[in-house]
Amino acid sequence: MNPKDAIRPGRRALLAAALAAPAAAQAQVQGFPSKPIALIVPFPPGGTTDIAMRALAEAASRHLPHPIIIENKPGAANTLGAAQVARARPDGYLLTQFPASAIRVQILQKLSYDPVKDFTPIICVTGYPFVVAAKAGRFPGGWKGFVEEARRNPGRMSYGSTGANGTPHVTMAQLMQREKLELTHVPFRGDADGAQALLGGHIQLMAGSTSLGGLVDGGQAEFMNVWTAERLGRWSNVPTLSELGYDMVVTTPFGLVAPAGLDPAITRILHDAFQKAMKDPQFVAMLDRYNMVSEYRDSATYASFLQEMVKQEEDLIRRLGLQSG
Repeated sequence: MNPKDAIRPGRRALLAAALAAPAAAQAQVQGFPSKPIALIVPFPPGGTTDIAMRALAEAASRHLPHPIIIENKPGAANTLGAAQVARARPDGYLLTQFPASAIRVQILQKLSYDPVKDFTPIICVTGYPFVVAAKAGRFPGGWKGFVEEARRNPGRMSYGSTGANGTPHVTMAQLMQREKLELTHVPFRGDADGAQALLGGHIQLMAGSTSLGGLVDGGQAEFMNVWTAERLGRWSNVPTLSELGYDMVVTTPFGLVAPAGLDPAITRILHDAFQKAMKDPQFVAMLDRYNMVSEYRDSATYASFLQEMVKQEEDLIRRLGLQSG
């Protein structure tokens, strides 16, 4: 027997396998999803992010043959979802909500994933409406009155936020740097703890979410400013940062990502389902209820946005001298 003839069957098998691979991949895409999709939310159940993601997943599931299941994995500065998805197979069955903190903490702590290279962006969804609150009547002159008093008392006033290096803390640090103010930062586990300290007079301001609005509606607190592009309809008397002279809009838009290397066709299937979900009346009503605004970006635009966010975060960390919490 000719030795060449002996290896021909093996070659034929390899050739057949190579020809079959694209067909198998195409069949996988056409059948996607063939089982439920897991969506990690790196926040506790019941919070604003969890509520938003559950509403989005429920609406998107109506446009897919299988449901999207929420998995809450809080902790580690909201990076557990990113860390797990970065290591997962790029098959479209594991996604994560991707908050701004997943970028900032990675830069500060050099975590195991790269915020750009290790993910396939699917869609950008929405952002948070942040506010600064004070005890009712504490600053009759509003934000300007606070700034003037803080200048007269360097190092003697304090503000709270929902954690070191979170967006409320970092944005307040920017404002303090801009105004050349010396204040003590007091981190809290959440808005509720900070609100109690605010009402008790232990801090002068609290930077956080609109969950503080209950105190405002009840007359116990008042908002000094909001960080959205436009005033919030529910508190239309509260000025934006832009109106106060700061060229800043801070909503930290978040979206959904999958592991790097996801098939573009599967990316499109997921994007389209979530895009339709964002137009669902129930989801739109949920955004309105929590004063959140749509921050839709398609997959390509979201990818560019994340790259720009990394550059901005690196600049902020360097300029503000932020350190790992």
